[in-house]
Formats: sequence, structure tokens, C-alpha cells
Amino acid sequence: MNGVSPRRDLWFEDFAAGQSYETAGATLTEAQILAFAWDWDPQPFHLDVAAAEASPYGGLIASGFQTLLTAFRLFHAERIINPASIGSPGMDEVRWLKPVRPGDTLRVRGEVVETRPSRSKPDRGSAVIAYTVLNQRDEAVMTYRAIHLFLKRPT
Repeated sequence: MNGVSPRRDLWFEDFAAGQSYETAGATLTEAQILAFAWDWDPQPFHLDVAAAEASPYGGLIASGFQTLLTAFRLFHAERIINPASIGSPGMDEVRWLKPVRPGDTLRVRGEVVETRPSRSKPDRGSAVIAYTVLNQRDEAVMTYRAIHLFLKRPT
């Protein structure tokens, strides 16, 4: 399964350290970046084209939160983390490495770092997945680690 989407539902037992998965891509438009910024991150370099050109970024860039949510949605669409997903106790090491600009196409690579069955709840376990969000030039624009809680396969 390295580097490919399973296109099938995965359960806790299907995850093992070293496995990797890759998503399809999604292109962010200027309109999407502006709409997200207006609602959630109204900083001038996300919200105002002229102000963004005068900023250190030299042009409009997507919010890092939009990049994160786009990555989550792409991974979810591959059926890697559903229907077994029952949430997450958190994320670590969130890093925005390069600006995401209008017209950039993002895709996600996730690698399972570790899995652990629950000691107190036998119907579930956790998996740590290290994510890298890539643009169309294969440049890493973001990295993060998430701890996922997964149900075990129904019997």
C-alpha cells in the first residue's frame, strides 16, 4: 500500500508503521482563498490582493489553516480515515513551510509512524500519522503529525 490510496475503508488493524498513503490533488483558487480568509483568517496577505503584493510574500497566499483543512479533506476523501475514525486527541509539529498561492494544487502524503491498541477499550486503537502536504512542484508546503483514534473492524 505504500504511496497509494486503498480506496476502501480501513480499520485499526489495517494500519502498520511504515505504511504510506497518497491522495489525489485539489487546486486552490483565488476566490477560495479570499472566501476562507474573509470567514476565518482575515489577515491582509490572505484577504487583500493589493496588500498581499506589498507584503513580504509578494502576493496573495492561502491561510495555513486552509492548507491544513484542505489536507484533511483530501485524506478523508480517500477513505483512509473513515468510517473507523472516532476523532483525535490532537496534532503535533504543525509547520507551514512554503506559501500556498492561487492556482497551487495540493496533495497529501501520510506515513503511519506507530499504532497502539487501547489498553482500556478493546474495540479501538490509535495511530500516529506524519503528513506532508505537497504542491504541484512536489515541494513540501506543510507538515504535521496527527494522532488518530480508530475502531477495530466489526466482527
